Amino acid sequence: MTRPLAALALVLALAPAALASSGCKPKAVRGGPGTENPNLDQGAMSTTLDRRDLQELMRMNMDKLMASPWWAQMTQTPGQVVAIWPFKNETSEHIDDQLNTLLADMETELVNGGTVAVVSRERQAEMANEVAVQQNRNIYDPSFANQISRQLGAKYYITGKVGSVDEFFNNERRVQYTLFIQVIEVETSLVRFQNKAERSKAIVR
Repeated sequence: MTRPLAALALVLALAPAALASSGCKPKAVRGGPGTENPNLDQGAMSTTLDRRDLQELMRMNMDKLMASPWWAQMTQTPGQVVAIWPFKNETSEHIDDQLNTLLADMETELVNGGTVAVVSRERQAEMANEVAVQQNRNIYDPSFANQISRQLGAKYYITGKVGSVDEFFNNERRVQYTLFIQVIEVETSLVRFQNKAERSKAIVR
């Protein structure tokens, strides 16, 4: 290759890097209410569960709970104590941290609503962990949830689970997610309320 052609080839090879360094670098942006990108969290980036999905699934369940005849009747008696038990993740996704955040939001809503007294999730977790180690118990065992809730003075506890079903067609994937919640009466183990909220996610070509 002649010297001019070699020089031209070098210029062409370096051109993309030069363009990238001249102002095409990615930058971090802030999103959410009160920022320059209020709708940043609205779009789905994948078919996995994200924070918005979980929040909206929980919102659907909480709206149904608070509109139920049982809730209206139960909250007529002041001082009812409710515990929030960990929700089981039955999906293949690593969402335990997101679920913990979601349950903390539920705790905040119930506390600020003022219609029921709420057992501290931190205190409940401490006691549950201690007893689980001592008795070799499964934290998702309903009888264990009853035992801890009773010891904490709760009359009811809220529990639930997240599930998913995958569907594949023509190399495309759709996932149907469910968030199921129940309210259990500690003394009788009767189910006082239950509801399932659903959401589907897919890649649309």
